[in-house]
Amino acid sequence: MEKFVKVYIIDDHTLFRNGLVSLLESRKISAKAASSPEQGLSEIPDLLLDIILLDLRMPSMSGIEVLKTLKEQGEKTPIVMLTTSTEENDLRNCLKYGAQGYLLKDMEPDELVKALEEIRTGEIIVAQDMTPILAKVLRNELTDSEPSFDLLTAREKQVACQIASGHSNKIIARELGISDGTVKLHVKSILKKLTLSSRVEVAVMVTEKSYCK
Repeated sequence: MEKFVKVYIIDDHTLFRNGLVSLLESRKISAKAASSPEQGLSEIPDLLLDIILLDLRMPSMSGIEVLKTLKEQGEKTPIVMLTTSTEENDLRNCLKYGAQGYLLKDMEPDELVKALEEIRTGEIIVAQDMTPILAKVLRNELTDSEPSFDLLTAREKQVACQIASGHSNKIIARELGISDGTVKLHVKSILKKLTLSSRVEVAVMVTEKSYCK
């Protein structure tokens, strides 16, 4: 992985925070940490960052409150929740308020680094252990007015099925014999037609409804 300009961590647990900084630095990822939401909110505007890692449970201010505050301030850096919570409401609220990732603190170091790499390229990443809960969240969100898969063109359906298989834009382009740019346009159209906000949601929707069988 290319070295990040900076990964910024907000977590009130000293042992975990310091350990995570050491872990990232050992993988040649530059890392800085704040011990409180207040410190983070005061420092972030003056820093050049690639990713913000945000704890969900903190005594003075919740991670969701910090997330909302950063978004209201116009923060463009991808914000990723790094938490122990597997609660449906936490996942829903974090995605609702603009988190670009929801990762669990007990994940393997290599998985964390890989997730950060994907998030840096624009992907929305949810911990694999949270997939059933994400599916439940999406089912609840889509129950009343679920967009139809039939709104997609034949090519868009092919791209959606490739996304559900976990393929990157580059692999999809090779499989379908089209350019990376064309794949990106199809993905954008799919998200708009299905009123979804991420590839993860497309994958869950397609898989849940068995559209590609």
